[in-house]
Amino acid sequence: MGATDFTRVTVIGLGTIGHSVAQVFATAGCEVQCFDPEASVRDGLKHRVRANLTEMISAGLVAEEDLAAILDRLRVCSTEADALTDTQFVSEAAVEDLELKQQLFARIEECVANDTILASNTSTHPMTRIAEGMRHPERALVTHPFNPPHIIPVVEVVPGEKTTPETVDMTVALLKRIGKQPVRLNKELPGFLVNRIQMAMIREVWDLLDQGLASAEDIDLAVRGSLGFRLAAVGPLRVCDFAGIDLWARVFQNLSNQITDTTTLSASVRERVDNGHYGVKTGQGFFDYSEPGVLNQQIAARDSAFLEIFKRFHQSQ
Repeated sequence: MGATDFTRVTVIGLGTIGHSVAQVFATAGCEVQCFDPEASVRDGLKHRVRANLTEMISAGLVAEEDLAAILDRLRVCSTEADALTDTQFVSEAAVEDLELKQQLFARIEECVANDTILASNTSTHPMTRIAEGMRHPERALVTHPFNPPHIIPVVEVVPGEKTTPETVDMTVALLKRIGKQPVRLNKELPGFLVNRIQMAMIREVWDLLDQGLASAEDIDLAVRGSLGFRLAAVGPLRVCDFAGIDLWARVFQNLSNQITDTTTLSASVRERVDNGHYGVKTGQGFFDYSEPGVLNQQIAARDSAFLEIFKRFHQSQ
C-alpha cells in the first residue's frame, strides 16, 4: 500500500486537535470517519470545521466551491466500532491519559485490518508505552501535530521501539500527500523535538519575567519582532550559519552560565496555577481575556497571522 492508496481514514477524538486533523484529511480528498465519546463534540464537528474553512477561504487557501464537498467527506459516527469499519489509517486524538490510550489502541486493533496504520497525536507519551498491549505494535507510531493542525504545517513522526521503517515511510508519504511537512525523528525522546526546543525558550522567558526584566507584553513583543520574525523564514541552525558558528560559540561561552537551568517551576507560573489562572480556558493567564469578545478577537488575529505566514513561507514547500 502506498500513500495514494489511503482514501479512508478514521479520527478518534474530535476536540481541539482532532476536529482540525479530520479537516486536513477531508480537505485532501479522504473519506474521514469521525468519532468522539461526547455526543455534543460529535454534533459540533462540522460547525467547527466550517468556521475553520471559512477563514481559509477568506485567506485564499481553500476554494469556496469546495467547502460543501469537504464537509460531506466528514462522516460522524455514533460508535467507535462504526468509525473503524474498513479504515486504512487511524489518527487518535483522545485526552492525554496513558492508560486510556493503551486501552483504546488495544480496542482499535481488534476492529481493523492487520495492515492498518495506527497513529497517536500524543504530545506526551511514547508509542512504545501506548502500544504495550498491542499484538502488532510494528504498525503503530506517533504523528504529533501543532495547534491548530489545519494551519501549522509540521507534524512530528515518531516511531516506537517496534515500529517498522515501512510504517514510518508510508506515514511520511501520506502526510506529504495531504499537504503537511512531516519531520521524521530517528528515535523516541520525551517531548519529541519541537517541545524540547520550545520548553528551553519558555523556561528562560518565565525566569526573565520573574526577574522583572520586562513586562509580559514587552517580552512577547521582543520575541515576535526578532526571533519569531527570523524563525518564520529560516531555522535556528541556518541562523547560526548566517551569523557565523564561531560567533555563536562565543555567545554560548559568554551566556551559558547566565541562563537559567532551574528544574523548579517559575514563581509567577506557580502563582497563576495556584490561583486557577490557566490562560484562555479560564479567562486569565499572563494576559486578561475576561472582557466579552476579547478571546474570539485574539484567536481570530492569531489564526489570520498564521495563515499569512503559511502562505508566505510554507504553501509551496
